[in-house]
Amino acid sequence: MKCNVYSIDGKIKGTMEVPNVFSTEFRPDLIKRSVLSSISARSQPYGPNSLSGKKTSAESLGKNRGIARLPRMKSGPRRAAFVPQAVGGRRAHPPVVEKILQEKINKKERRLALMSAIAASIDSNRVRSRGHRVDNAIEFPIVVEDELEKVRKTRETREIFKFIGVWDDILRAREKKIRAGKGKSRGRKYKKKKGPLVIVSRNHGIYYGARNHPGVDIVEIEKLSTEDLAPGSEAGRLVIWTKSAIEKLDSIFGGN
Repeated sequence: MKCNVYSIDGKIKGTMEVPNVFSTEFRPDLIKRSVLSSISARSQPYGPNSLSGKKTSAESLGKNRGIARLPRMKSGPRRAAFVPQAVGGRRAHPPVVEKILQEKINKKERRLALMSAIAASIDSNRVRSRGHRVDNAIEFPIVVEDELEKVRKTRETREIFKFIGVWDDILRAREKKIRAGKGKSRGRKYKKKKGPLVIVSRNHGIYYGARNHPGVDIVEIEKLSTEDLAPGSEAGRLVIWTKSAIEKLDSIFGGN
């Protein structure tokens, strides 16, 4: 299978053989596990102070007083303290820092999930069903010459994205939606959409040229993860490859 190589002007510059990794079986189960593993790995252990709610001199008044034998404050309203059902008391079952928060995944499963996510990125139906807007004349995978890695100006990358037919997807990523539920009051009022993912072999300035476009992410091929290719564990993200980046796939995955 061969694919076209586009110049930064949007013209077909040549063709190249597609790496074998693009023929990997689609495994949505492994992709989801791999993404959840990456997300959970960023979670930090949390829990209250072991003395929370216990810093009081409250004592029970004893029995035969016609009141519950709860620890009570020694001054003031003599209300109950320390126990879980009392105001300011300790928690009955607080979260413990020993809890395992990360979801584990085997190395071979993670590798297969990454290969499967790469293969899913050339399925035009899956890419469009995910919401991406791309020119119907474009064939997948979208491979651009290595000159793209050296572009440092936002206005230049804007023209390149227009030439290769993905500018409409970047405009789509500008749209914001108000989140449902209490997340609005927790610093994440708006939900932002993901645009194209630009995969390069080396950063020669493209990070500065494309970072200001909404929804656009840039990643080097050695740092590529399943979460980049399948945000929210949904495979089929619109991907733009540079020629040298896609040529490295065979060396990374052994041509299998």
